[in-house]
Amino acid sequence: MITLTLLILFVTSVLFVHLRGRSRLPFLRQLVNHSAVFAPYNSLMYLFSSVPSKPYLDRERFPELDVLKDNWEAIREEAMRLFDEGYIRAAEKNNDAGFGSFFKKGWKRFYLTWYGERLPSAQALCPKTVELVSSIPNVKGAMFALLPGGSHLNPHRDPFAGSLRYHLGLSTPNSDNCRIYVDGQPYSWRDGEDVMFDETFVHWVKNETDQTRVILFCDIERPLRSRLLMALNRRVSYFLGSATTPQNVDGERVGSINQAYAFSKRFGDAIGGIVRLFKRRHPRAYKVLKPVLAVLLLAALLQWIFG
Repeated sequence: MITLTLLILFVTSVLFVHLRGRSRLPFLRQLVNHSAVFAPYNSLMYLFSSVPSKPYLDRERFPELDVLKDNWEAIREEAMRLFDEGYIRAAEKNNDAGFGSFFKKGWKRFYLTWYGERLPSAQALCPKTVELVSSIPNVKGAMFALLPGGSHLNPHRDPFAGSLRYHLGLSTPNSDNCRIYVDGQPYSWRDGEDVMFDETFVHWVKNETDQTRVILFCDIERPLRSRLLMALNRRVSYFLGSATTPQNVDGERVGSINQAYAFSKRFGDAIGGIVRLFKRRHPRAYKVLKPVLAVLLLAALLQWIFG
């Protein structure tokens, strides 16, 4: 009975997340999406949020971020120096679980701070920006994010509703052909202009220009109407931040989740190579075994869930 109750609560929270907003992922994808894991927690965040449940938020509700916008040119100077020197890049060892799928599209990043974790490379290479973001307590994570011309990011929703997303345009095409859609509503980046949005709505990005877009990208703590939940959210954020600690250069600490992700990529690549070789050599046997293996994996998963 307890198992059934928990299952009903879980499915209800997944439905709540899935039906929130106008743009949705396919339901079966939503069920197995990493955001489904956080659906019960995220439902609490939405119910007790002190900001409206809508895709874009009034940036004026966060006056502490004015210091970033006021200093955007100094921030851009450090970002473009890193860009010119090749420091804004993809994870070289597949050890960035949060953004692993983005790198295939040419998306790149350089972390400035991450949920209390200091990155020595950032402090050495862009001290002014690190000082600015570190002076704002509700900035939990920050990075420079790059998207080349002619690229895009597919529809997705971020898994964790304990934070909101802030973008500040640094070096952009300044064109409506370089934009983000949050719940279907477009926003075009401009140099020196900023925007706040809820990244747990389905969103996607298109850069249909021939210019690279560089922005300051920050996670902002979600304001809540409950002090107890605020304290809980900070604990959970700290735990997740520690487990997903990234690195810009070799020698910086990597969180356990990112380490596990890197291992799974290596293991998956090895298994994938074996499967592709088998498929090429035994195409008929592959067609027969593929659905059989899928059923066996599903049966094993159900056995693991329900004991």
